[in-house]
Amino acid sequence: MTGSAQPRPWRLAELTWPELDDRVKAGPPVLILPTGSLEQHGPHLPLGTDTVLPLAVADRVAERIGALVAPALPYGYKSQPKSGGGNHFPGCASLDGASYAALVRDLICDFARHGLTRIVLFDGHMENQWFLTEAADLALRQLKGEGVEGVRIVKLGYWTFINAATEAVLFPDGLLSWELEHAAVMETSVMLHLEPGLVRRDLIPDGPPAAFPPYDTYPFDLRPIPPTGVLSSAKSATAAKGQAVLDQVVPDIAAALTRAFAD
Repeated sequence: MTGSAQPRPWRLAELTWPELDDRVKAGPPVLILPTGSLEQHGPHLPLGTDTVLPLAVADRVAERIGALVAPALPYGYKSQPKSGGGNHFPGCASLDGASYAALVRDLICDFARHGLTRIVLFDGHMENQWFLTEAADLALRQLKGEGVEGVRIVKLGYWTFINAATEAVLFPDGLLSWELEHAAVMETSVMLHLEPGLVRRDLIPDGPPAAFPPYDTYPFDLRPIPPTGVLSSAKSATAAKGQAVLDQVVPDIAAALTRAFAD
């Protein structure tokens, strides 16, 4: 079998076990675990958007700080109507909270047992956040009982690093809210920059923002959700805005992780 592909030294799945063992003995390196989802992103973005974006950012951060990137988790917690349109859209395949927390806990524990004790839960799906917290808590409790020492976990959502200057580039008329940004200007812009062939440009929506009541009912009232699943207009998205996001967040996240794992 022949091929031209070369292993990327920051991709965990492309290393051999002796190569990884050498890296751990020399470090250990920071390990970034991108966490995403399979979730509707309107008629214009692919279901895997929440996995494509954190993986791309993680790759760039890892190259800057000598970190490793684990295979991304392409499934996450259930899409919520007020921040993701809702899990009722076709293609939204999700995990219950307990299942998701247990899955991430098990990965953290196995990484740490093999000496990868500096772990970043690098999120691209807002709904994962509290279950990543639970996973980290459960993993630390379990590893402490096993006598595994020195484990440090950082949890972040890459979008939380977007600063005021970049926000002004994305939203010159002001940001409505990050919850209503689902599949809108930011994500569409970054996808236009990273994966323009996956964006259905002629289907980018330009509807009014969703108007939700200040409470939730169960079963959820689906009437306030725009039929596209997009919670505010994405019409002003551009590849240049997407590049501005990456140009700012990648070095800022790299610097933050360097500080977080400083001995």
